[in-house]
Amino acid sequence: MHAPDFSLNNKLALVTGSTQGLGYAIACAYAASGATVIINGRDIARVEAAVARIRSAGFQAQGWVQDIADLQGQRQAYEQLQVQVGTPDILVNNVGIRIRKSLGASTLDDIAQMMQVNLVAAIHLSKLAAAGMLAKPAQGGRIITLTSIAGPLARPGDAIYPIAKLGLQGMVHSLAVEYGPYGVTSNGIAPGTFATESNRELAADPIRGPVVVGRNPLGRWAQPSEIAGAAVFLASPSASYVNGHVLVVDGGFSVTF
Repeated sequence: MHAPDFSLNNKLALVTGSTQGLGYAIACAYAASGATVIINGRDIARVEAAVARIRSAGFQAQGWVQDIADLQGQRQAYEQLQVQVGTPDILVNNVGIRIRKSLGASTLDDIAQMMQVNLVAAIHLSKLAAAGMLAKPAQGGRIITLTSIAGPLARPGDAIYPIAKLGLQGMVHSLAVEYGPYGVTSNGIAPGTFATESNRELAADPIRGPVVVGRNPLGRWAQPSEIAGAAVFLASPSASYVNGHVLVVDGGFSVTF
């Protein structure tokens, strides 16, 4: 008999947008599970601070200062990362932005920015990461993408974000089919209402905040650390036969009406 293996020992994990919020929580969980994590962000000071916090806890971390949405610079920067740090065994596509506007109020720039950051950048980086993973087939690989329950679910005044996130769900499926035969799995995590920095204003809203809590069967916002179990599972050997799946972590929010 063998216990499930959730160890990430000797793995190199890149988590985009990981200086705070869910990305940082995932990076911390990976580091505590034995991986060397690569902290990514655009601000060198914030990247260095996050790396220092993880190292001070006795775990392994490196930094990668790069704007993921800069597609022109992404390839060269990723190639440099592979030379300087190594080829990631695990990629977590976490970077995202949200401009809450109706479609009628959204400008072409709003639409382009949302699609570029939330969807196109993840597609491009996944392509680069998969190529590196395929170069060492004995290792396999994991591509994990943060989608959202705001993909299958939409609400007034927030038009573009669900479109981009549902696109990511399609990307998860496409990558699973294309790279699964080579030992690289692709899965997603669809978070619900987490009490992150980006949701602080919504959580504090005296009208909308209680509505969100009231709809959730668990009756509360999730803490960022509660994403960790799903992220570690999908990256671990125990998820070796999980491919093309989006794991919802929302306390039951999306099954209520």
